[in-house]
Amino acid sequence: MQHILEKFSLEGKKAIVVGGAGDLGKAMVEAVAQAGAQTVVIDLDNRIFQICEEFNNNGLNVSPIKTDVSKLSEIKDSYNTALEILGGTVDILINSAGIQRRYPSEDFPEEEWNKVISINLDATFYYCKYAGNTMIENGGGKIINIASLMSFLGGITIPAYAASKGGVGQLTKALSNDWAAKGICVNAIAPGYMDTQLNTALINDKKRTEEVFNRVPMKRWGTGEDLKGLTVFLSSSASDYVTGTVIPVDGGYLGR
Repeated sequence: MQHILEKFSLEGKKAIVVGGAGDLGKAMVEAVAQAGAQTVVIDLDNRIFQICEEFNNNGLNVSPIKTDVSKLSEIKDSYNTALEILGGTVDILINSAGIQRRYPSEDFPEEEWNKVISINLDATFYYCKYAGNTMIENGGGKIINIASLMSFLGGITIPAYAASKGGVGQLTKALSNDWAAKGICVNAIAPGYMDTQLNTALINDKKRTEEVFNRVPMKRWGTGEDLKGLTVFLSSSASDYVTGTVIPVDGGYLGR
């Protein structure tokens, strides 16, 4: 009988994390790598080279690929390069690349709308498509998309972000329906109000912070550390009958 903790091990697994230089992405890279997965990190930010060096110095196996995920040609090239690094197979895909733009909806610039949708939603689909084909050939795998509370809520002055994250939630369910019988579990994590660079303006706004904490029962911002356990769970055999879900990590926000 397999020990329960063995089900959470990722030893021998191959992982790709898109957007791994961000605050949440970095934590998820660390989580799957510490659990044993050889990991490739894809991001436009040069921080990925420092992050990978830091992790490798601590005994992990992490490789960086600098890529602009708003460009379809670079998405495909980066996936193929990652696959080559990983020896031709991938067991785990995590899509955590994302940007945020705020404008009144009636004034939202077309170029900003297109950029948010291309990075948050289009790139998520294409990485899923490419990894899905590899996983189908190899008999299965795990895909984790990063949704948001805005997959459930509308927000204020963030129509592109809300639309993109609503799309990620529905895409996750659609891909699960198509691929579950082919051995691929597709799920999404929906972070709540997190202490990240994306939310710097919000965190520095004392009035908005008070409003947020009035609804968050835990009375604190979330961090990348709060995503690590769920990331490993959804990447591992411990979650083999979990698919098509969008799981909030929000300190209880939606429960209010």
